[in-house]
Amino acid sequence: MTEPAFFILTALLDAPRHGYGIVAEVAELSRGRVQLKIGSLYGVLDRLVGDGLVELDREEAWQGRLRRYYRLTEQGRDALDAEAQRLAANARLASTRLRERRNPITGTPS
Repeated sequence: MTEPAFFILTALLDAPRHGYGIVAEVAELSRGRVQLKIGSLYGVLDRLVGDGLVELDREEAWQGRLRRYYRLTEQGRDALDAEAQRLAANARLASTRLRERRNPITGTPS
């Protein structure tokens, strides 16, 4: 799962959101590391919808434009949970290995 997809799914955990709402929530969740453009957002959303992880919740007219709201599916929640567990396991492994390695400058364990 790509980092943008991970954060989009995470952004949809609380409630359905429209495009700009997703972009803002992803920026906040990632502390600005993931900055989605609207064009790339909809490319990722199309893939997530195609994979059954996200679905259209509703469409609303707003200032003469149509806003599409997306929501996380149960399959999307399961995929996000699995990815979060995978990332946590990877982080634990790396942290353990880093602690086991000696500091190359001092020769002492870190």
